[in-house]
Amino acid sequence: MYQEALSAGDCVARQLAQDAERYAELGRALRATPFHSAVTVARGSSDHASSYLAYLIMARMGRLVTSLPMSLITLYKSPLVARDTLAISISQSGQSPDVVEPINYFRDGGATTVALVNDAASPLAQAAEWAMPLHAGKELSVAATKSFITSMVAGARLVAEWQDDAELKDGIAALPDALRTASKADWSAAIEVLAPARNIMVVGRGISFPVALESALKFKETSALQAEAFSGAEIKHGPMALIEEGYPLLIFATRGPAQSGLVALADEMRGRGARVLLAAPGDIASRDLTLPVAATPDLDPIAAIQAFYMMAASLSEARGLDPDKPRHLSKVTRTN
Repeated sequence: MYQEALSAGDCVARQLAQDAERYAELGRALRATPFHSAVTVARGSSDHASSYLAYLIMARMGRLVTSLPMSLITLYKSPLVARDTLAISISQSGQSPDVVEPINYFRDGGATTVALVNDAASPLAQAAEWAMPLHAGKELSVAATKSFITSMVAGARLVAEWQDDAELKDGIAALPDALRTASKADWSAAIEVLAPARNIMVVGRGISFPVALESALKFKETSALQAEAFSGAEIKHGPMALIEEGYPLLIFATRGPAQSGLVALADEMRGRGARVLLAAPGDIASRDLTLPVAATPDLDPIAAIQAFYMMAASLSEARGLDPDKPRHLSKVTRTN
């Protein structure tokens, strides 16, 4: 896990060196099509990458995006209207039937279908009209790292080409170096707090919330640590009742409109006795962990998760576990 996460910058560089005209062609096709909405199709870490992509699409393109409950198609056989819809699936393996079948359904129904997939020969890649390889290379660790990061980058590339935004394109081009820098971030303070912990709450908001979701999953997968992710806007709607003296919170305060509220939340939770780990950029004086940044705020979550992955791999070992072999889990999951 550690070595695969460490290689993410090189994997992103490899992805960016390929398929440029294919992405440009996809961008032109998306601009020429009057979508009323979009839908994402994914599970696990890929679903968290889809949440990041959904945020970019809604914030930049103004289209509503829904995360599809796949059982509506695979089990309930619901008559969903597919025409004038953009359906995007993200997957490392492209093997699970409950990811492939909805893409087939939407394509047959007249939707534009896109697969951001690491295995370019997979059933999912064959099902979609537009198969865009992640180029992450073979991932041996059960816990996805480099494939998650390359999924986020592929989603950002899709939106940059759809919007034809030069600033976002330039920011994406700078990501390999940003990721290499992020991999050197010192988050040892988090290991000291979390090595003996029993549970944790992971918090983000807006564009940082997908990172909170992914981090909570990795805590469970690799450190057997009971973790829940919440939006900073939801903490006071019930979850705050969990807070007691020493309760650990990891808060991702990436740049943007939600940052000030998350920094204020960290201060409030400290006052309630929580052991807060505020991950924020270097200009936030109250930070506990320095959050690396990218060229533009919309790309900051990609740098943030890179720093987290390096810490998470080391935390797993500090808790006496093997991050490459989580109990009960396998690399490829097939569900219907």
